[in-house]
Amino acid sequence: MIKIAYFDCFSGISGDMIIGALINAGLDLSKLKEELNKLNLSNCEITAERVIKNQIAATKFRVIATDEKHYRHLKDFNGILEKANIDKKIKTRAKDIFQKIAKAEAKIHDQPVDKVHFHEIGAIDTIIDVVGALLGLKQLGVEKIYCSKVNVGTGFVQFSHGTFPVPAPATAEILKNVPTFATDSMAELVTPTGAAIITTIAEKFGTMPVMETVKIGYGAGSRDLEQPNVLRVFIGNLIEKSSTDQDNIFIIETNIDDMNPQLYDNVITKLLENGALDVYLTNILMKKNRPAIKLTVLSDLQNLNKLCKNIFEETTSIGVRIREEKRTILEREIKEIDTHYGKIKVKTSKLNGRIINTMPEYEDCKRIAEMQNIPLKQIYREIKNFLLNY
Repeated sequence: MIKIAYFDCFSGISGDMIIGALINAGLDLSKLKEELNKLNLSNCEITAERVIKNQIAATKFRVIATDEKHYRHLKDFNGILEKANIDKKIKTRAKDIFQKIAKAEAKIHDQPVDKVHFHEIGAIDTIIDVVGALLGLKQLGVEKIYCSKVNVGTGFVQFSHGTFPVPAPATAEILKNVPTFATDSMAELVTPTGAAIITTIAEKFGTMPVMETVKIGYGAGSRDLEQPNVLRVFIGNLIEKSSTDQDNIFIIETNIDDMNPQLYDNVITKLLENGALDVYLTNILMKKNRPAIKLTVLSDLQNLNKLCKNIFEETTSIGVRIREEKRTILEREIKEIDTHYGKIKVKTSKLNGRIINTMPEYEDCKRIAEMQNIPLKQIYREIKNFLLNY
């Protein structure tokens, strides 16, 4: 079984909330401290205490730092990591997270990445939050991470540069292409550090995957809100999909009657490159008996907004229809096989362990047909006959 963690960000997310949730779910604080000490950071103290947030017992993780250096560059963060005797994979992932924050800050302030001052995240606690979250997940044996939609909060937040709307500019930049929402909570619920950590480690955003939950943890934030200001994490085992399983997808549709048909090839290519599960065109008649095209795109939740943006940018559409539907799918596998033409990818679908369909991949067959100067239909026929005896 695959051990997974699902973060429920109904009240936001930050670095300290992630670690607090993991401790609340069973992470050994003493072992975490032992690993964090390898960062060789002085003048700081790590604590964790049980608190109550709106009648919910949670863990508040704190880093009490007396470091007087308020501004750091990316090289300072990476320098600390390089000197630390910690797992190389964690070092690499932590560098990715710091790089993501630096790039967001650089874009907002129109500066080179290496010149960015980490004024909002420059303290010791950010380094500990990032490395501590990665260490905690490893110590708990978590192999895959999933995340809900993210509540960013609303209102305004005060920075050294002035007052900005929530989410803060860097946070908003980091959360691009991630499903977010806001409630009436007048507070900043997502920090740049929390956004950078979860967007780096999470495989998918949306509904909880089918899982067997073993532990649930609550990490406390610093706010007092109408809802509990906590981050909830579910830790357990991923339940593998059966041969026929259901999931939710989104159907995006738009009717187009005023676009050059030569553009559709580029539109379809762009949509597939940006995560569309499928794209197809249907001939229709619109008002005044005008011939038109209905563009249909299948999408998961994570890519929904990005694909809608693609449609508006690449077509003449001024509006799309979106609906959520369930689909039932077979277990599918793509593997390479050796044939007398060389290696070819083959897609196999199964029902209750029994092979239902086996089809050679079109692009491989097309490549061979062009190289061998053989009709494509002949390649298909020969490969399908080969598969019958494979």
